[in-house]
Parts: sequence; C-alpha cells; structure tokens
Amino acid sequence: MEKNLGYIIEPDTYCNPINLDYAYIPSTHKYYAQDQSHRSTADPAVVKLRDTLFLFSTNQNGYWWSANMRTWNFIKQDFQRNGIAGDNVCAPGAWTWGDTLLFIPSFATPDPMPLYFSTDPVHARWKTLTDSFRVATWDPSFFKDDDGKAYVYWGSSNTFPLYGMQLNPADHYQPMGEKNELSRLYPRIHGWERFGEDNSDTTIAPYTEGAWMTKHNNKYYYQYAAPGTEFNVYADGVLVGDHPLGPFLYQNYNPFSSKVGGFITGAGHGSTFQDKYGNYWHVATVLNWIKYKFERRLAYFPAGFDADGQMYCITAFGDYPNYHASALRDHKESTFTGWMLLSYNKKTWASSSLPGKEPSLAFNENIRDYWSATTSNTGEFLVVDMGKMYNVYAIQINYADEDAHLRDKQSSIYHQYIIYQSDDGKNWKPLVDKSKNKTDVPHDYVQLTNSVSTRFLKLENIHMADGKFAVADLRVFG
Repeated sequence: MEKNLGYIIEPDTYCNPINLDYAYIPSTHKYYAQDQSHRSTADPAVVKLRDTLFLFSTNQNGYWWSANMRTWNFIKQDFQRNGIAGDNVCAPGAWTWGDTLLFIPSFATPDPMPLYFSTDPVHARWKTLTDSFRVATWDPSFFKDDDGKAYVYWGSSNTFPLYGMQLNPADHYQPMGEKNELSRLYPRIHGWERFGEDNSDTTIAPYTEGAWMTKHNNKYYYQYAAPGTEFNVYADGVLVGDHPLGPFLYQNYNPFSSKVGGFITGAGHGSTFQDKYGNYWHVATVLNWIKYKFERRLAYFPAGFDADGQMYCITAFGDYPNYHASALRDHKESTFTGWMLLSYNKKTWASSSLPGKEPSLAFNENIRDYWSATTSNTGEFLVVDMGKMYNVYAIQINYADEDAHLRDKQSSIYHQYIIYQSDDGKNWKPLVDKSKNKTDVPHDYVQLTNSVSTRFLKLENIHMADGKFAVADLRVFG
C-alpha cells in the first residue's frame, strides 16, 4: 500500500458513509428553493464490468468507477434530463450483460428517455440503443437471465405496486408481453413497512420503490425498499421466486438490509453486486438530513446468501471501520476491525463557534447536527480531549455544509487540513498532513500508517470546499 505522511493512501479498511465527491443539490429542482445549498445523492446502482465496478446514483452529473472499492473515480457524463422533475439522472437503472453496460435514468409519462449503452464506460464512450424506451420506468432496474431473456423492474409510489416486464434483446431491449404487478406493501402485517421515523406513523401509506433482482442457485431474489427514504427505518426487503417475474414469496426475516441506529441511519433503495473476487455487497441509501429531509449519502455492507438460501446484509458496525476484501471470503464472518469509537461525548473546544453550533455537536455520534466555526479561514480548529492515552488507528472527518452556496456537481473544489496530536494539550505535533490535498473529501476516512498513542487531537483547517469550516462529527477509532 502506498503511504504518505501519517496515513495510508489506499487503506485496507473503510468506514461508511462512502467518501465520494457528492454533488450539491441542483439549482433547478423545485424542492430545493432554500438559499443555502447542501450535498445529496441516493438510489445507488452498482454493476461490475470486466472486474471494474460502476456506481450510478441520483443527480451526480455522471458516475464513479473503481477497480478495488478503495478509490472511486468520477466520470462526468450528461445524460438526458427528465422533463417533469428536471433531474440529471434520478434513481437510475443499470446492468452489465457480457461486455456491455446498459443504463437508463428514471422517467415518467410523457417523458420517454433514451436507453444508453457502453462497452467502455471508464472513458465515457456512450451510445444510444434507443432514443425512446417505451415503458415509463421510475426507479428502474434491469436483469438478464442465463437463458438470454431480459427484464425491467420499476415503480415508486405509496399507492401503486412495483412492476416488472420482459424485454426483447433483438429489438433494442424494448418491452414485450404483459406488465406484471410484482409487489405491494402490507404495513399492518409487516411492521417494518410502516411509515415514519421508527415506523411510528400509521396515518400515511408507506412508499415502496427501488426494485432490484439477484439470481442465486436458480432462485430469484427480488428486492424492494420501504417505507420512506427520509426515515431511519428506510430498508430493503426481499421476495424469492422461481421465475424473474414471480410469483414471489415474502421472507419472514425481512428487512434483510436495515440500519435504524448509529452515526448514520437507513439502508434502503440499494443494489446487490459482486466484487471481482466474487464477494457479495449491498450498497444502499443512508440518511444525512441536516439541511433537508432528502439529504442523503451512500454506504455499502457485506452481503450474501447462507446455506439455506437466506439473503443477508450485515449492517452491524456498518459505520465503523471494517476490512476491505482482498480475496473471496465468507462474509458471514465479521469484517469489523474491532476499533471502537474513542471520541464520543468527550471534552472539546474550538477556535470559534456559531451560536447553536457548539463543538460538542461534532462528538455526539449524530450526523444530523454539527459544529461550525464562524469563518472558513485557515487556522480555525477543533480539539478533542479523549480523557486518557489511547492507541488511535483511524480518524473520520465528516464535513457539514454550513453557509454553502454551490449547486450541482463541482470539479475543482477540495479540502485541506492538518491533524495534530498531543499528550498534554499544549505541545502539538502533526499526525496527518493533508495541507496539499486537491480532492473533494466530504467524509474523509484516514487509516493511520501506524497506530499512535495519544490523548488530544486537533483538526486544523487549511482550506474548505465551500462555506464555513464545519464538521458533523470528528470520529476517532482505536
């Protein structure tokens, strides 16, 4: 692993949320009229093409690729916007078949969208398979079976079900046959499908969306999200059948992907994929919700199928450091490093603070609030006293968007900082130096080159991507 001063550039561990250069919300979107901007994405679709992973999600003006799940590289690509919401790719659908990647954004009648394909998406070489896909697929996903038959799944509603339909590969993957109703929610029977924070709202019908299909051992695992993307209980369930269009049987262990507590919550509207070693993962939407109820991020978790065919997704310690995969492994065995949170509710102080944005909010293990300095100036700092000497292995800096004014995807913004350590809170020496960094790292995760025994840590600002120097949480693990 390549190393730099104090930290490993491509670490063998990771910590959710994924540290991606998330776009800011689009200025044209009818829901985002407030003056202060913020980052957001959701609805991830990850697919593998020739051992390379491609990640598509909502409103990013492009997509990411990765060869190892450690470094994600952004590719700018302007697909056609849908006419109703004006989104640049909302809840997209993607699948790889052979040497080809198929892709379509969400759309609804009367806004037909192109169906795109590429055999070289790393270099953004895209072509249009058809300029008018004939099914209005909101929240679409694709699946092609071993027999060559292809299918599309779609839907997002608290009134209508999710649907599926066969496609004709010989006719540019246009629909053929009948539209099939595949799933509905039954909140009176399935408590996790009830609406609201902690499933507490029984007055509003829950939403279902985010269909995804995975085949394993000749069984078809049809996945869906509920009950609403803005809640901590946003999760994915699974139905199992013997055919890509059902009928499907509800699984009593549902939801299989759920994260209702912790630093960042939610684990819904995701996609299940295999890395180049054959390990299954589930990438999902997680909830930030500082500026707006649909402020979201992405996270991935180990997943798979047990000997009885039960589909699982391990979200326990899902926002703590976990080990990456470097070979095929049994995901039922824990990938958790065992590094615990050392900074929770510890004594803290800062160079300055806005009213109501005190330093303690950066150490309360809640991504929904944050500390903010009064400026973005170089030299603003945040200090934590862990109370005694600890062995520190990793640090995660989760920036907040205080007084941000950017919109859409940004290609030239970056964060720069230095983390200092001290045994007595008076004499400081550098631990991590990112003063020359030129990348956008809103959830920067730093695995130290070697563990360090220390009591005090100080995060000092050099340069902010936008807005004031603000941190949702500075998390220290060891």
